[in-house]
Amino acid sequence: MSSIPLTVRGAERLGDELHHLKTVERPNVIEAIAEARSHGDLSENAEYDAAREKQGFIENRIARIENILFNAQVIDPLFVDNGGHIVFGATVKLEELNSGNYFSYQIVGDMEADIKSGLISISSPMARAMIGKEEGDIIEVKAPSGNYKYEIINISYI
Repeated sequence: MSSIPLTVRGAERLGDELHHLKTVERPNVIEAIAEARSHGDLSENAEYDAAREKQGFIENRIARIENILFNAQVIDPLFVDNGGHIVFGATVKLEELNSGNYFSYQIVGDMEADIKSGLISISSPMARAMIGKEEGDIIEVKAPSGNYKYEIINISYI
């Protein structure tokens, strides 16, 4: 598997989630399975089935996070040599030229993208349009709802 780019903050979040899954969720589901077993016949025990299903989800998530962290290339945006250009980890303030609305996005790895939090994937059309650009540049992003033009107002690395 190739390396998976993550910001330091993204790696920390995944590490925190992994710790929570292993120290809180896993013991809770094991306890729920033991409780359901104590009720007798497992063949018609919905609590047991639900607990086992949750255990499967937790174990799969643990394995997935461990795999991501093992293959991660953690990049600290503060130490990226960017030469004034937008690169991975940049936080970019944009103005949508038609509406005059402002947006701010940080370019992050696929595993940590969350548009509601302003974190966009490095492989998204928006991020691909921004990579390599500078403040003052105009970018065009093709979306299913049409084409949008943005001016890059500010680039920061936090």
